[in-house]
Amino acid sequence: MDNDSLQAMSWRERLYVIIFFTNTPAGRRFDTWLLVVILASLVVVMFDSVASVNARHGVLLTNLEWAFTAVFAIEYALRIYTHPEPRKYVFSFYGAVDLLSVLPAFVALLFPDAQYLLVVRVVRMLRIFRILKLTPYLSQANFLLVALRGSRQKIIVFLASVTTLVIIYGTLMYVVEGPANGFTSIPVSIYWAVVTLTTVGFGDIVPHTSWGKALATMVMITGYSIIAVPTGIFTAELANAMRQDSLQHSCPVCDKLTHEHHAAYCSRCGSRLFDKPERQAQD
Repeated sequence: MDNDSLQAMSWRERLYVIIFFTNTPAGRRFDTWLLVVILASLVVVMFDSVASVNARHGVLLTNLEWAFTAVFAIEYALRIYTHPEPRKYVFSFYGAVDLLSVLPAFVALLFPDAQYLLVVRVVRMLRIFRILKLTPYLSQANFLLVALRGSRQKIIVFLASVTTLVIIYGTLMYVVEGPANGFTSIPVSIYWAVVTLTTVGFGDIVPHTSWGKALATMVMITGYSIIAVPTGIFTAELANAMRQDSLQHSCPVCDKLTHEHHAAYCSRCGSRLFDKPERQAQD
């Protein structure tokens, strides 16, 4: 959108374009300054959580936080006012994020016991993804979503198998060790099995008998054996998703979708897939 088109709009429409879009110099400047304010507010939130800094500069941090909250409140009100469909914006994901950016401060002001809600202010970090408009990165992230959807059933079966396994191991350890050695119940024993199978090993509960140590050894070996399974499933689906994307070059004549990534002509009708300038740009 050029400046002439922007000038032809009403001030409310111009404000809407500036706030919600980045295809104008004013919109890019608005997003840049908003990004600076968000990062500064996050720094204030982090320093406010440090007891020594809070004790020394608590008043300054509080004033800064209220200043940032006022800025975000004004921005939130302007977004609602300028949006053509305010209800749609309010109930959108980023509308909820914007509301959570300012709501905790006012709730804590009215209800002092709700000071712990101020930690919700860190959701402002989510606004960065909207401001940066990382379209190339978001398109690449789509591969991850496709891979997750493709491997969903396999991973569910894997998790069900692992759950069954830890229940069996936990029950056996409860029988072998018993309450005398810290395995006071089957749920506690299952907790130990999960910790051991995932190779975390907190060490708060350990086997003492020879049979218990033998069973623990088996659980550890099993953990190392299965830890790569979900990674392999996801990696295979991710590679398949990227391969399928590389083949998605449709023919402008016969609409055939599957072509090799560097193919210049359609394998069905022989038509050129790209014109020369576009082809050279891609090469």
